[in-house]
Amino acid sequence: MSRQHQKFRNYRQEQRLTQHRVIAAAIFVIVLVCILMARLFYLQVIEYDLYQTKADDNRVMLVTDPPPRGLIYDRNGLVLADNRPIHSLTVTPERVEDVAELRKELSNIIDISDSEWENFDSRLKEYRRPYQSITLKSQLTDEEWARVSVDLYRLDGVQVEAQLTRYYPYGEAFAHAIGYVGRITANDLKRVDQQAYQGALFIGKTGIEGFYEKELFGEAGFSKVEVNARGRIMSQLERQSPVPGKDLHLYLDARLQQYAYDLLGDYKGSVVAIDPQTGGILALVSKPGFDPNLFVRGISVADYSELRQSKKLPLFNRALRGGYPPASTIKPFMALAGLDYGFASWTERYFAKGYYQINPDGRRYRDWKRTGHGWINLERSIIESVDTYYYQLANKMGITPIHNFLSRFGFGRSTLLDLNGDSSGLLPSNEWKKAKYKEPWYPGDSVNVGIGQGFMVATPMQIASATSALASRGRYFYPRMADKIGNESAQFEGDLGGEHDIILKDQGNWERMVNAMRKVITDSLGTARRLQGTKYDIAGKTGTGQVFSLQEDEEYDSEKLDKRLHDHALFIGFAPAKAPKISVFAIFENGGSSSKPADLSKKLFDAYLYDKYPPHYDYLKGKGNE
Repeated sequence: MSRQHQKFRNYRQEQRLTQHRVIAAAIFVIVLVCILMARLFYLQVIEYDLYQTKADDNRVMLVTDPPPRGLIYDRNGLVLADNRPIHSLTVTPERVEDVAELRKELSNIIDISDSEWENFDSRLKEYRRPYQSITLKSQLTDEEWARVSVDLYRLDGVQVEAQLTRYYPYGEAFAHAIGYVGRITANDLKRVDQQAYQGALFIGKTGIEGFYEKELFGEAGFSKVEVNARGRIMSQLERQSPVPGKDLHLYLDARLQQYAYDLLGDYKGSVVAIDPQTGGILALVSKPGFDPNLFVRGISVADYSELRQSKKLPLFNRALRGGYPPASTIKPFMALAGLDYGFASWTERYFAKGYYQINPDGRRYRDWKRTGHGWINLERSIIESVDTYYYQLANKMGITPIHNFLSRFGFGRSTLLDLNGDSSGLLPSNEWKKAKYKEPWYPGDSVNVGIGQGFMVATPMQIASATSALASRGRYFYPRMADKIGNESAQFEGDLGGEHDIILKDQGNWERMVNAMRKVITDSLGTARRLQGTKYDIAGKTGTGQVFSLQEDEEYDSEKLDKRLHDHALFIGFAPAKAPKISVFAIFENGGSSSKPADLSKKLFDAYLYDKYPPHYDYLKGKGNE
């Protein structure tokens, strides 16, 4: 540095400038430190509760414990709907960085089918709660469980969970009576308490499972667990145990149910058996059925399509929704209506030709016996099932008295207490026809209804409950499945909670009608005389329901018709006739001869009343049979 430059340099000024810079830097650092301290104070003191909670949320999880579902028993203590423990491979998508990579890794460990991945992808698109796991593979074998467990430490979001799953041990024969549970959907969550169902996988969909969902489900519990950064449970901090669902004890008799299902053979049809003393449903059969276990953990598209597309309609509950003409099984009720309204008497005689005409030149309504029955009375009309007697009776009465009387027996309305989805059938009236077809009611319409044909449609359950009321001499019980819920008797609200009496103007007509139905079996001309030979009395009535209408002079020839056009075969009956313990309605779709349901009913009577089941049904014995 030159002397001249040093001469003009101001060291004092430079020193002051340096000092100022140091002070400014120190102040800046102090301000930063103060800001940092203030922020730390704000976070650690003022907002302590908030951030402590957030930290706990990352470390502590609240896991809902779904309660064990209540079991369903038959009347003898046999379990019809059980819970079975399984181990399932589950995935929590929020904890998986790359699902495609996870798929590769899992495929190298155990076999996971394409359909299982498809179901997983489908569930992934559906509504679910955040961090709710999705089942990828159910019911792992011991080997699969072990192989997955070894590699769990490196599979983020993957767990093996122990679960209880619903199991129906007796399959398709009970499917329409018991129903089934299925996976909870977004629509299901709209009708339940979402908080209570957090963590639950299943909900009752149909049948008893659906109707008694609240009682069977119970109350959910919860667990507070500590998790690591990968979301794996490290320890349990707190637990409130769930309250198990209540067990259901049904009137249903498992052996009778399975026996009735098997006796239908290859035919489609339905059988409903009721205890006339309680209204309890002893058997509710709709054939064909289906395996309800397919629906529990999510039915595959292929399996569901097969069921939906089957021409036999296995998913259709014929017992509750099947609409059939009651045919001649309606005649005892029509006769009672005629007696009650004064249009018929037990002593009045009627000459039954092979046809009936409303007008001399009008249409001929044919009797099933072309040559006619000759001189008969009301009792003989029941014994021989005389169509022409009921043609003329219905024409004299008109539809209004018929409608009013039959409605007292439950026709034309829903009367079930604890099953959903039943049809009300059709009990026609003048008002109904005007609204439906813009036409008045014609005498010919009444004539057809007189033999349970025409516009009239009834479900097997309706006909069975009406038969039960006839068996109990006018004591009408609303049909019910549940006997006990937990340790208490099942209670029902409102008028449906009990029963009512059907009062006739002459109460003696009940006994006389039962006696006429006994002679359907015991009389040499009775239409069910093939049932003779029992050590107890059976009261019954056969029926043949037309599937299509014949022209006036057209002959019915089953050999020339396709099987689906054959007549339906029906039978109603109860036993013992004097003090009935069981009433039955049976229908064979396109069965032709009414001997089939009559024979079936007799076998059910023998089995239920005298324990005459084939030996191979012993596996359905419950504790009450031992």
